[in-house]
Amino acid sequence: MNDRSGAMTVLPLTDAAPVPDPSRPRPAVARLLQGDGANVITFTFAPGQDLPDHRSAHPITVQCVEGALDFTCGDETVRLTPGVVVHLREKVTHRVDCPADAPEKNVLLLTMLTGERHA
Repeated sequence: MNDRSGAMTVLPLTDAAPVPDPSRPRPAVARLLQGDGANVITFTFAPGQDLPDHRSAHPITVQCVEGALDFTCGDETVRLTPGVVVHLREKVTHRVDCPADAPEKNVLLLTMLTGERHA
């Protein structure tokens, strides 16, 4: 949702997050914004789903806005819960796992810091 001047974008993250399909190994994903400087993407995990090792072409921040997720980079794993934010440089291998004992809906907010201008 945008304001009338086009200067502000408001995203209802948990309402806009896709519904996960527990029968699939990977989370549901939706890009909510491709804007100046950043892309905003949500992933919704069911317990047991994961995003195996991968890299991003841009720096990123990730945070769990609902539920709980495990974020691993190298030998370190951080439990993401609401209020915890991780920043990663570009091209760093990482993974995300949804614990088996997590709630039914676990929403990850990924902000890809592209630096691109779209106007």
